[in-house]
Amino acid sequence: MEFKRLRRNRKTSAIRSLVEETRLTSSDFVVPIFVIEGTNKKEAIEKMPGVFRFSVDLLVKEAEALYKQGIVAIALFPKVDAKQKDETGSSAFDKNGLIPNAVKALKKALPKLCVICDVALDPYTSHGHDGVIDENGNVLNDPTLKLLCRAATVLADAGVDIIAPSDMMDGRIKAIRQMLDIHGYFDVNILSYSAKFASKLYAPFRSALDSAPAKGDKKGYQLNPANLNEALLETKTDEEEGADMLLVKPALFYLDILCKVKERTLLPVGAYHVGGEYAMVMAADKLGYLDAKTTFYESLLCIKRAGASFIFTYAAPQILDLL
Repeated sequence: MEFKRLRRNRKTSAIRSLVEETRLTSSDFVVPIFVIEGTNKKEAIEKMPGVFRFSVDLLVKEAEALYKQGIVAIALFPKVDAKQKDETGSSAFDKNGLIPNAVKALKKALPKLCVICDVALDPYTSHGHDGVIDENGNVLNDPTLKLLCRAATVLADAGVDIIAPSDMMDGRIKAIRQMLDIHGYFDVNILSYSAKFASKLYAPFRSALDSAPAKGDKKGYQLNPANLNEALLETKTDEEEGADMLLVKPALFYLDILCKVKERTLLPVGAYHVGGEYAMVMAADKLGYLDAKTTFYESLLCIKRAGASFIFTYAAPQILDLL
Protein backbone atom coordinates (compact mmCIF):
# COMPACT_ATOMS: atom_id res chain seq x y z
CA MET A 1 0.00 0.00 0.00
CA GLU A 2 1.42 3.39 -1.00
CA PHE A 3 1.31 6.38 1.32
CA LYS A 4 2.81 9.83 1.35
CA ARG A 5 5.99 10.15 3.38
CA LEU A 6 5.37 13.61 4.80
CA ARG A 7 8.10 13.14 7.39
CA ARG A 8 10.73 13.70 4.71
CA ASN A 9 10.16 17.46 5.14
CA ARG A 10 10.91 17.13 8.88
CA LYS A 11 13.99 14.95 8.87
CA THR A 12 16.63 17.64 9.48
CA SER A 13 16.66 21.07 11.07
CA ALA A 14 17.80 22.58 7.77
CA ILE A 15 14.85 21.14 5.85
CA ARG A 16 12.41 22.06 8.62
CA SER A 17 13.70 25.62 8.41
CA LEU A 18 13.28 25.71 4.62
CA VAL A 19 9.61 24.75 4.79
CA GLU A 20 8.71 26.70 7.93
CA GLU A 21 5.49 28.63 7.28
CA THR A 22 5.54 31.10 10.19
CA ARG A 23 8.49 32.91 11.73
CA LEU A 24 8.82 35.33 14.60
CA THR A 25 11.02 38.41 14.38
CA SER A 26 11.73 41.15 16.88
CA SER A 27 9.73 43.60 14.75
CA ASP A 28 6.58 41.53 15.39
CA PHE A 29 6.45 42.69 18.99
CA VAL A 30 5.09 45.66 20.87
CA VAL A 31 6.44 45.74 24.43
CA PRO A 32 4.01 47.20 26.97
CA ILE A 33 5.79 49.27 29.65
CA PHE A 34 4.38 50.66 32.89
CA VAL A 35 5.37 54.21 33.81
CA ILE A 36 5.51 55.86 37.25
CA GLU A 37 6.31 59.29 38.60
CA GLY A 38 9.71 60.07 40.09
CA THR A 39 13.36 59.70 39.17
CA ASN A 40 15.59 56.63 39.07
CA LYS A 41 12.70 54.37 40.08
CA LYS A 42 12.23 50.77 39.00
CA GLU A 43 9.54 48.77 40.75
CA ALA A 44 9.00 45.03 40.38
CA ILE A 45 5.42 43.93 39.70
CA GLU A 46 4.57 41.07 42.04
CA LYS A 47 1.98 39.36 39.85
CA MET A 48 4.06 39.69 36.68
CA PRO A 49 7.58 38.42 37.50
CA GLY A 50 10.23 40.00 35.32
CA VAL A 51 8.07 43.03 34.50
CA PHE A 52 8.69 46.44 36.08
CA ARG A 53 7.36 49.97 36.43
CA PHE A 54 9.84 52.65 35.34
CA SER A 55 10.21 56.33 36.02
CA VAL A 56 10.62 58.31 32.78
CA ASP A 57 14.43 58.48 32.98
CA LEU A 58 14.76 54.71 33.36
CA LEU A 59 11.98 54.16 30.82
CA VAL A 60 14.17 55.83 28.22
CA LYS A 61 17.10 53.56 29.11
CA GLU A 62 14.87 50.49 28.95
CA ALA A 63 13.52 51.57 25.56
CA GLU A 64 17.06 52.16 24.26
CA ALA A 65 18.09 48.65 25.31
CA LEU A 66 15.02 47.10 23.65
CA TYR A 67 15.55 49.13 20.49
CA LYS A 68 19.13 47.84 20.20
CA GLN A 69 17.69 44.31 20.38
CA GLY A 70 15.36 44.98 17.47
CA ILE A 71 12.16 46.08 19.22
CA VAL A 72 10.63 48.86 17.12
CA ALA A 73 7.49 49.66 19.15
CA ILE A 74 6.50 50.07 22.78
CA ALA A 75 3.17 50.87 24.44
CA LEU A 76 2.91 53.05 27.54
CA PHE A 77 0.60 52.58 30.52
CA PRO A 78 0.55 54.91 33.55
CA LYS A 79 0.34 54.01 37.21
CA VAL A 80 -1.31 57.10 38.64
CA ASP A 81 -1.16 58.06 42.30
CA ALA A 82 -4.52 57.73 44.02
CA LYS A 83 -4.41 61.41 44.99
CA GLN A 84 -4.40 62.35 41.30
CA LYS A 85 -7.49 60.31 40.46
CA ASP A 86 -11.02 61.70 40.31
CA GLU A 87 -14.44 60.90 38.92
CA THR A 88 -13.64 62.05 35.38
CA GLY A 89 -9.97 61.08 35.12
CA SER A 90 -8.88 64.68 34.64
CA SER A 91 -5.17 63.81 34.93
CA ALA A 92 -5.47 62.26 31.48
CA PHE A 93 -5.87 65.78 30.04
CA ASP A 94 -2.73 67.25 31.61
CA LYS A 95 -0.29 68.25 28.85
CA ASN A 96 2.52 68.04 31.38
CA GLY A 97 1.33 64.76 32.82
CA LEU A 98 3.22 61.51 33.24
CA ILE A 99 2.54 59.96 29.84
CA PRO A 100 2.94 63.13 27.71
CA ASN A 101 6.30 63.73 29.39
CA ALA A 102 7.28 60.11 28.76
CA VAL A 103 6.37 60.42 25.09
CA LYS A 104 8.42 63.59 24.70
CA ALA A 105 11.45 62.01 26.38
CA LEU A 106 11.23 58.89 24.23
CA LYS A 107 10.84 60.76 20.96
CA LYS A 108 13.82 62.96 21.83
CA ALA A 109 16.06 60.01 22.65
CA LEU A 110 14.73 57.57 20.03
CA PRO A 111 13.02 59.44 17.19
CA LYS A 112 12.52 56.29 15.12
CA LEU A 113 10.94 54.25 17.94
CA CYS A 114 7.19 53.79 17.47
CA VAL A 115 5.45 55.00 20.63
CA ILE A 116 1.90 53.76 21.23
CA CYS A 117 -0.31 55.22 23.94
CA ASP A 118 -3.39 53.63 25.40
CA VAL A 119 -6.43 55.91 25.50
CA ALA A 120 -8.76 55.01 28.34
CA LEU A 121 -9.78 56.70 31.55
CA ASP A 122 -9.60 53.78 33.99
CA PRO A 123 -5.99 54.42 35.15
CA TYR A 124 -7.04 57.98 36.00
CA THR A 125 -10.52 57.54 37.50
CA SER A 126 -11.20 57.04 41.20
CA HIS A 127 -13.85 54.42 40.36
CA GLY A 128 -11.66 52.43 37.95
CA HIS A 129 -14.05 52.48 35.01
CA ASP A 130 -13.26 53.58 31.48
CA GLY A 131 -15.58 56.57 31.40
CA VAL A 132 -17.99 58.92 33.11
CA ILE A 133 -20.40 57.14 35.44
CA ASP A 134 -23.87 58.07 36.66
CA GLU A 135 -25.25 57.77 40.20
CA ASN A 136 -25.93 54.06 39.61
CA GLY A 137 -22.40 53.32 38.44
CA ASN A 138 -23.32 52.97 34.76
CA VAL A 139 -20.72 54.19 32.26
CA LEU A 140 -22.17 56.94 30.08
CA ASN A 141 -21.10 56.49 26.48
CA ASP A 142 -21.44 59.91 24.82
CA PRO A 143 -20.07 62.09 27.64
CA THR A 144 -17.11 59.71 27.78
CA LEU A 145 -16.35 60.26 24.08
CA LYS A 146 -15.65 63.95 24.69
CA LEU A 147 -13.10 63.08 27.38
CA LEU A 148 -11.43 60.41 25.26
CA CYS A 149 -11.02 62.96 22.46
CA ARG A 150 -9.36 65.38 24.88
CA ALA A 151 -6.99 62.69 26.12
CA ALA A 152 -6.10 61.63 22.57
CA THR A 153 -5.36 65.22 21.55
CA VAL A 154 -3.02 65.68 24.52
CA LEU A 155 -1.09 62.59 23.48
CA ALA A 156 -0.91 63.73 19.87
CA ASP A 157 0.41 67.09 21.07
CA ALA A 158 3.19 65.20 22.89
CA GLY A 159 4.26 63.42 19.70
CA VAL A 160 2.77 59.94 19.99
CA ASP A 161 2.85 57.81 16.84
CA ILE A 162 -0.22 55.67 17.47
CA ILE A 163 -3.32 56.32 19.59
CA ALA A 164 -4.82 53.09 20.96
CA PRO A 165 -8.35 53.51 22.37
CA SER A 166 -9.07 50.59 24.70
CA ASP A 167 -12.28 51.83 26.35
CA MET A 168 -14.83 50.03 24.11
CA MET A 169 -17.24 52.96 23.94
CA ASP A 170 -19.48 53.09 20.87
CA GLY A 171 -18.40 55.66 18.30
CA ARG A 172 -15.04 56.47 19.85
CA ILE A 173 -12.97 55.79 16.74
CA LYS A 174 -14.98 58.22 14.61
CA ALA A 175 -14.95 60.84 17.36
CA ILE A 176 -11.20 60.58 17.98
CA ARG A 177 -10.34 60.55 14.27
CA GLN A 178 -12.40 63.69 13.71
CA MET A 179 -10.80 65.44 16.68
CA LEU A 180 -7.27 64.51 15.60
CA ASP A 181 -7.95 65.74 12.08
CA ILE A 182 -9.44 69.02 13.34
CA HIS A 183 -6.17 69.65 15.18
CA GLY A 184 -4.08 68.72 12.13
CA TYR A 185 -2.88 65.33 13.36
CA PHE A 186 -3.66 63.55 10.11
CA ASP A 187 -0.62 61.28 10.41
CA VAL A 188 -1.36 59.94 13.89
CA ASN A 189 -2.57 56.34 13.57
CA ILE A 190 -5.48 54.87 15.47
CA LEU A 191 -5.07 51.31 16.68
CA SER A 192 -8.48 50.26 17.95
CA TYR A 193 -8.97 47.69 20.68
CA SER A 194 -11.88 46.47 18.56
CA ALA A 195 -12.36 43.02 20.02
CA LYS A 196 -11.62 43.51 23.71
CA PHE A 197 -13.29 40.86 25.81
CA ALA A 198 -14.37 41.06 29.46
CA SER A 199 -11.65 38.69 30.66
CA LYS A 200 -10.35 37.50 34.02
CA LEU A 201 -6.90 37.46 32.41
CA TYR A 202 -6.54 41.22 32.95
CA ALA A 203 -6.13 40.85 36.72
CA PRO A 204 -2.30 41.13 36.81
CA PHE A 205 -2.41 44.21 34.55
CA ARG A 206 -5.00 45.93 36.75
CA SER A 207 -2.89 45.13 39.79
CA ALA A 208 0.15 46.68 38.10
CA LEU A 209 -1.79 49.91 37.47
CA ASP A 210 -4.07 49.78 40.53
CA SER A 211 -6.93 50.31 38.09
CA ALA A 212 -9.45 47.60 38.97
CA PRO A 213 -13.08 48.84 39.20
CA ALA A 214 -13.99 49.90 42.72
CA LYS A 215 -17.50 48.57 42.11
CA GLY A 216 -19.05 46.32 39.51
CA ASP A 217 -17.30 45.05 36.40
CA LYS A 218 -16.77 45.98 32.77
CA LYS A 219 -19.19 43.56 31.16
CA GLY A 220 -21.45 46.44 30.15
CA TYR A 221 -18.92 47.65 27.60
CA GLN A 222 -16.34 44.93 27.03
CA LEU A 223 -17.28 41.95 24.86
CA ASN A 224 -18.85 38.72 26.08
CA PRO A 225 -16.28 35.89 25.70
CA ALA A 226 -19.10 33.74 24.31
CA ASN A 227 -19.67 35.96 21.27
CA LEU A 228 -17.88 35.71 17.93
CA ASN A 229 -20.26 37.63 15.69
CA GLU A 230 -20.35 40.57 18.07
CA ALA A 231 -16.56 40.82 17.85
CA LEU A 232 -16.71 40.77 14.06
CA LEU A 233 -19.33 43.52 14.11
CA GLU A 234 -17.18 45.64 16.43
CA THR A 235 -14.11 45.29 14.22
CA LYS A 236 -16.13 46.07 11.08
CA THR A 237 -17.62 49.16 12.72
CA ASP A 238 -14.24 50.45 13.89
CA GLU A 239 -12.77 49.95 10.43
CA GLU A 240 -15.63 51.93 8.92
CA GLU A 241 -15.12 54.71 11.50
CA GLY A 242 -11.49 55.19 10.49
CA ALA A 243 -9.29 52.81 12.46
CA ASP A 244 -5.90 52.16 10.84
CA MET A 245 -5.26 48.93 12.74
CA LEU A 246 -7.36 46.53 14.82
CA LEU A 247 -6.53 44.64 18.01
CA VAL A 248 -7.87 41.45 19.59
CA LYS A 249 -7.48 41.11 23.37
CA PRO A 250 -6.70 38.67 25.01
CA ALA A 251 -4.79 36.57 22.49
CA LEU A 252 -4.38 32.84 23.15
CA PHE A 253 -7.92 32.15 24.38
CA TYR A 254 -9.27 34.08 21.37
CA LEU A 255 -7.24 32.80 18.42
CA ASP A 256 -10.47 31.86 16.63
CA ILE A 257 -11.57 35.50 16.87
CA LEU A 258 -8.19 36.69 15.59
CA CYS A 259 -8.34 34.32 12.64
CA LYS A 260 -11.89 35.33 11.69
CA VAL A 261 -11.13 39.04 11.98
CA LYS A 262 -8.04 38.62 9.79
CA GLU A 263 -10.12 36.86 7.13
CA ARG A 264 -12.57 39.76 6.96
CA THR A 265 -10.30 42.81 6.80
CA LEU A 266 -7.35 44.13 4.86
CA LEU A 267 -6.23 46.22 7.83
CA PRO A 268 -3.33 45.07 10.01
CA VAL A 269 -4.65 43.06 12.94
CA GLY A 270 -2.75 42.72 16.20
CA ALA A 271 -3.25 40.64 19.32
CA TYR A 272 -2.54 41.45 22.96
CA HIS A 273 -0.86 38.61 24.86
CA VAL A 274 -2.12 39.87 28.21
CA GLY A 275 -0.87 39.87 31.78
CA GLY A 276 -2.75 36.76 32.81
CA GLU A 277 -1.40 34.79 29.86
CA TYR A 278 2.08 35.92 30.84
CA ALA A 279 1.64 35.30 34.58
CA MET A 280 0.35 31.75 34.15
CA VAL A 281 3.46 30.69 32.27
CA MET A 282 5.76 32.40 34.76
CA ALA A 283 3.99 30.65 37.65
CA ALA A 284 4.32 27.27 35.92
CA ASP A 285 7.99 27.97 35.21
CA LYS A 286 8.60 28.75 38.89
CA LEU A 287 7.04 25.40 39.86
CA GLY A 288 9.06 23.53 37.26
CA TYR A 289 6.01 22.53 35.22
CA LEU A 290 6.99 24.48 32.08
CA ASP A 291 9.98 26.29 30.65
CA ALA A 292 8.96 29.93 30.29
CA LYS A 293 11.14 30.88 27.32
CA THR A 294 10.22 28.02 25.04
CA THR A 295 6.56 28.14 26.08
CA PHE A 296 6.40 31.85 25.32
CA TYR A 297 8.06 31.25 21.96
CA GLU A 298 5.47 28.64 21.03
CA SER A 299 2.62 30.82 22.30
CA LEU A 300 3.70 33.86 20.31
CA LEU A 301 4.39 31.77 17.21
CA CYS A 302 0.84 30.43 17.37
CA ILE A 303 -0.58 33.95 17.76
CA LYS A 304 1.27 35.02 14.63
CA ARG A 305 0.22 31.88 12.76
CA ALA A 306 -3.43 32.69 13.56
CA GLY A 307 -3.06 35.98 11.72
CA ALA A 308 -1.50 38.61 13.98
CA SER A 309 0.49 41.27 12.16
CA PHE A 310 1.96 42.33 15.50
CA ILE A 311 1.75 41.17 19.10
CA PHE A 312 1.65 43.13 22.34
CA THR A 313 3.54 40.97 24.84
CA TYR A 314 5.47 41.24 28.09
CA ALA A 315 7.40 38.13 27.07
CA ALA A 316 9.26 39.63 24.10
CA PRO A 317 12.46 40.47 26.03
CA GLN A 318 12.64 36.86 27.25
CA ILE A 319 12.60 35.25 23.82
CA LEU A 320 14.65 37.64 21.69
CA ASP A 321 17.67 35.38 21.97
CA LEU A 322 15.61 32.47 20.55
CA LEU A 323 14.72 34.26 17.33
